[in-house]
Amino acid sequence: MAHELTIAAGGIAEMAYVGETPWHGLGQLLVPGASIEDWRLAAGMNWEILRSPVQFGIERTSPDTGSGIVVVPHLKSWTQQEVLYRSDTEAPLNVVSNQYSIVQPAQVLEFFRDLVAEHGFELETAGTLKGGKRFWALARTNLDGEVVDGDTVRTYLLLVSSCDSGLATTAMFTSVRVVCNNTLQMSLYGASAKRVSVRHNTEFNPNSVKLQLGLNADEVYGGFMSRMRMFANKSLDGALAEEIVENMFANLGRKGDIRESKGFGKVLELFTSTGKGSQIDGVAGTGWGLINAVTEYADFHVRARNQEFRLDSSWFGAGRAMKETILELMEEV
Repeated sequence: MAHELTIAAGGIAEMAYVGETPWHGLGQLLVPGASIEDWRLAAGMNWEILRSPVQFGIERTSPDTGSGIVVVPHLKSWTQQEVLYRSDTEAPLNVVSNQYSIVQPAQVLEFFRDLVAEHGFELETAGTLKGGKRFWALARTNLDGEVVDGDTVRTYLLLVSSCDSGLATTAMFTSVRVVCNNTLQMSLYGASAKRVSVRHNTEFNPNSVKLQLGLNADEVYGGFMSRMRMFANKSLDGALAEEIVENMFANLGRKGDIRESKGFGKVLELFTSTGKGSQIDGVAGTGWGLINAVTEYADFHVRARNQEFRLDSSWFGAGRAMKETILELMEEV
């Protein structure tokens, strides 16, 4: 399915949410303040990742009194490699080294228990993708504010992990611009507290991750909003905006005549006229407006195989790189 949510027996999607129904219309609705245990059950994350040594078959032959030769399969184990599989369905998930450190779906939700109880966070979505190979939880920090009048940004903390070897366990602050649902990773100005990644050759220690993040949502939020308001005070004429967008694509490795490309034209169109919220006072013709044109382009207009791929790109891949690049370029203006 295009959304890549795991669909369990009975057609139930392994996802839970509070608030508005997701764009795909799937998942279980929970009431605000539901317990971690309720989230685990409703999100379909109430199973474990188990491991077993890889086995392989060797064909051996033995004489047969009738036809002459019989092929006899013989299984052997290779303990240096293991199969990861689901405890509930026994479906295989990946083949990994025996040194691979597993993060369980339940651990991702458990990470938020004290943040919800003691720091005012609220879980908003959680679930699994690709049959359980990836799983996440997203919590709202309840630090919301306006960059300019009528342009609200909400702040979230995301924790995502996997057992497909393609994604480290990652915790990061992120923001959503309400008017258009664009996402932009948040960071302290001149610091690196926005994101902590733990590779699967290292044991996941939630307390260590929180210590590295500093649980400094207030500080991250304050620094982020100060930067965005600074960009809102930077006026851009058409020529300068074109130069910045051209440099952005060049820094991302785009070849050829960038100004003739569809991407260049689309970003400028979103900036000058069609972008959601692009005509709000303080957004139109400013650095903040150009940043949002790029984030809208990255989140909604770049061609993607499916929505799950688009989500990965926005949070971890090419989309994130594009957003970081435009922020860096705007710092230099």
